[in-house]
Amino acid sequence: MVVLAFVLFTVFIVVPVLELAVIVEVSRHLGLGNTLALLIVVSLAGAWVVRHQGVATLRRIRAALDAGRLPTPDLVDGAAILLAGAFLLTPGFITDALGLLLLLGPTRGLIRRLLRRFLVGRLAVREIQFRRPRDGQAGPPGGPLPPGELPPG
Repeated sequence: MVVLAFVLFTVFIVVPVLELAVIVEVSRHLGLGNTLALLIVVSLAGAWVVRHQGVATLRRIRAALDAGRLPTPDLVDGAAILLAGAFLLTPGFITDALGLLLLLGPTRGLIRRLLRRFLVGRLAVREIQFRRPRDGQAGPPGGPLPPGELPPG
């Protein structure tokens, strides 16, 4: 509960105050109009990059699923790209910098490694096999199962 309160305080109080302080300082050097223009340009450019990287990641996820592989690295990349988009759409230079950092491939690779270290030993690993239904059938071979029954195997 204390951790949640700290996170909420940081996200809703500390970050906006820091963002405002940075925006005021930048506008003192560049002027208000140039500062606002810079914030808008960075947000638009970031949204364009997020869109293109997001589409490419979705294609890789689809290709992995079609090949019967679990697309774990691409799912982590997709989550990082989604978070980058949220940061880039949030007005401010600090969140823009975090968003742009998440769009870099090496940063996402680091996130994957850290996430793997964190999760190893905390999750039970089970083998999952992906199969596409044949002949346009949905569900298990032989038709749908009665309620409460599990497929064999």
